[in-house]
Amino acid sequence: MEEIELCFPKLLNVSCRRQRHPHFEVMLTYILLSSISLFTVILNLLVIISISHFRQLHTPTNLLLLSLAASDFCIGLVMFFQIMLIDGCWFLGDIMCTLYQYLAYVITSASIGTMVIISIDRYIAICYPLHYSTKITQKEIKIIVCICWICSVIFQSLILMDNLKQPGRFNSCIGECVFVINYIAGIADLIFSFILPITVIVVLYLRVFVVAVSQTRAMRSQLAVTHQQSVTVTTKKSELKAARTLGVVVVVFLICMCPYYCVALTVQNNALSASSAAFVIYLFFFNSCLNPIIYVFFYPWFRKSIKIIVTLQILQPDSCKANML
Repeated sequence: MEEIELCFPKLLNVSCRRQRHPHFEVMLTYILLSSISLFTVILNLLVIISISHFRQLHTPTNLLLLSLAASDFCIGLVMFFQIMLIDGCWFLGDIMCTLYQYLAYVITSASIGTMVIISIDRYIAICYPLHYSTKITQKEIKIIVCICWICSVIFQSLILMDNLKQPGRFNSCIGECVFVINYIAGIADLIFSFILPITVIVVLYLRVFVVAVSQTRAMRSQLAVTHQQSVTVTTKKSELKAARTLGVVVVVFLICMCPYYCVALTVQNNALSASSAAFVIYLFFFNSCLNPIIYVFFYPWFRKSIKIIVTLQILQPDSCKANML
């Protein structure tokens, strides 16, 4: 008979079975996922340092990017724990399993909330440009971001209440890391973490797209007669460019997020094993690595800040006052 590999060989009757894969496949998966996780942490750390350090980058929109980078940075760290579940065995105990799942849900919920706020920010900036500079300030954005993270913590605490009360209560064997969401909580999570955010994001960005196209046509036909008109046109162009860049970020986010919830919906009784849905989870996490890469292609200030950080020019006095735009 074929020998059965157990997660804990000494616990014959209660240990989970280890998923058997070819050695080459396992090593390749470990290397690939570890590299993605490492790049996610490093790239998002560069974004955090850039926006936090350089004063010229302290804008309301960039503060939202800072919140998104913070959540992506944490997801990069969480991915290291997800890698442990490649062979279906969890060795850190039930408490760490519950804590890992809880933090992953809070971070992703905050990331989704930040995406919604970014969509609202671009909607106001493009559709109501005269009100944007007076209504949207750094102080207000900081308050909104804090509220977003606090709401994520409260919401996920309610959703995962049964798991938090008794860690490991839904595990069928030792070495398993499974969480179960009851029917009502599952419906609430589906609505507030998937349907409602996607609806808001799509509707707002469709409106932004229509207005942006009309403004672009108007700017092309407008003659910059005076200096004031030139400044206005330049401001509009920068706002439109930011909307286009963040639009790419939002589209990539939706592409990575939708498969995860589609798979979650097909699982019976809302029970989702981390190992059984590995691909969609990794795809969802991979989005956190893509965001900084998008910034590299679309934001000259990020490329410039990377150069300053890597060459250690950031350690020079008054480096925070450098011209980044």
